[in-house]
Amino acid sequence: MSSGSSHQASARRAQAGTTESAWVRYSLIGIALVFMFLFLVLPLAAVFTEALRKGLGAYFEALHEPDAWSAIRLTLLTAAIAVPLNLVFGVAAAWAIAKYEFKGKAFLTTLVDLPFSVSPVVAGLIYVLMFGAQGWLGPWLQAHDIQIIFAVPGIVLATVFVTFPFIARELIPLMQAQGNDEEQAAIVLGATGWQTFWYVTLPNIQWGLIYGVILCNARAMGEFGAVSVVSGHIRGETNTMPLHVEILYNEYQSVAAFAVASLLALLALVTLVIKSVIEWRHEQVTNAAVDTPPERPTASAVV
Repeated sequence: MSSGSSHQASARRAQAGTTESAWVRYSLIGIALVFMFLFLVLPLAAVFTEALRKGLGAYFEALHEPDAWSAIRLTLLTAAIAVPLNLVFGVAAAWAIAKYEFKGKAFLTTLVDLPFSVSPVVAGLIYVLMFGAQGWLGPWLQAHDIQIIFAVPGIVLATVFVTFPFIARELIPLMQAQGNDEEQAAIVLGATGWQTFWYVTLPNIQWGLIYGVILCNARAMGEFGAVSVVSGHIRGETNTMPLHVEILYNEYQSVAAFAVASLLALLALVTLVIKSVIEWRHEQVTNAAVDTPPERPTASAVV
């Protein structure tokens, strides 16, 4: 048998091994669609249906309550502080882990993954143990009139902890796949560390960075467990949107609770749309870079 016939036979066997019959394909697609409808579409529709059960008047009235506005403002403030902090910390951690070899690198990677393995409630209790009235630093904080637990600083700290891995974990595999060749070339040509990062590394990671920021922001606005422990549930002061939804639901104000919950659902939908747009744009840029042949340097450019 010739080599051409052998390659064709191998290709046919590979295709036969990865091709299923029509009824198998349609059954798997149907199961996936039913699962998505039952666990994604139906709950989302129930949230908006319950929120609008008494009409738009009751819906907007629930959102215009002072406590609801306070929860919305606190949620936005927490995200506005936590996301930039995690942006700086995440990029720095990813840069160190992906681009350098040093002692303790495995330990640093473990620390980055720690919030994924620790319950958010436990994370909140850690801050209570440290900064609470009976905690390690509690007496010193009280002596200097500094309030962390049951105040905005505690909420921000708990949110930063649970959202820290999102940006770093998005960037680490991307940076490792890209390697160090371009950074080393820039340094050899005389670029400083900051110039290398700004003009070489950052453009290469911009899409992964934006994607990580979106995920971090979504988690920061929707965090419940850790924030619930450190907030104290003070209405109008330390309740974020998820905590406000819980309080309204426990008080049997279902329309108001689902009205505020619908804002979080809209946030999730907007996040999905932005994520899809970024992935589409990234694919377009990647395809354009692959299809465009590199320019041949001219003599004047080489000189």
